[in-house]
Amino acid sequence: MLEKKEYANGQKVYELEDNVLTYFYEDATVKAKGPFVEDKMEGEWVFYRKTGDLWQVGHFKDNQKHGRWLRYSRDGEVEYDEHFENGKLLKKK
Repeated sequence: MLEKKEYANGQKVYELEDNVLTYFYEDATVKAKGPFVEDKMEGEWVFYRKTGDLWQVGHFKDNQKHGRWLRYSRDGEVEYDEHFENGKLLKKK
């Protein structure tokens, strides 16, 4: 998962600090951030658009979507409200 370390422009792709993994876009804007434990995405993760606006908030368990996932439109409205269990979609609003 953590293979590519830098973009062509030298910007780092990710940073792992105190079990928190942060992914970046090429322009250094934060792309995603959340707990990374024992080489796995765990707990609540937050994803951003290149503009810096909030895009998704979701939960992982053992590297798989698990729990509630919200996706926001560019206007900040909830686009999707989904619930997953071990990577499988249970219901979508």
